[in-house]
Amino acid sequence: MNQYETVIVLTPLLSEEVAKEALAKYKAILVDNGAEIVQEDNWGLRKLAYPIEKKSNGFFNLTEYKSSGDLIAKLELELKRDERVLRFLTIRLDKHAVAYNEKKRSGAFNKKTKEVAA
Repeated sequence: MNQYETVIVLTPLLSEEVAKEALAKYKAILVDNGAEIVQEDNWGLRKLAYPIEKKSNGFFNLTEYKSSGDLIAKLELELKRDERVLRFLTIRLDKHAVAYNEKKRSGAFNKKTKEVAA
């Protein structure tokens, strides 16, 4: 099984409840097809770098999961069919990206080093 990240950008015209419902649908697709959710990070409403379909904001969500490759095609087909999705991107993580994400989740980057006075 490989580890993947999928970023989904939903249209800002949705209410937060409808956006959460749409994201729950995609999470259910992953779980029903045997994927193991490692982390889900909801970034909320954010400004886009450039307008997409005349919209300058979008609801962002990042999901990290372990799955086989054939599930990705099913997930992306559902994302393409949904009019609420502005953009999405799925990336297969290599061993370095997996190690980085594990350190980030454990908070290793938030700890400040103590400088000892000489």
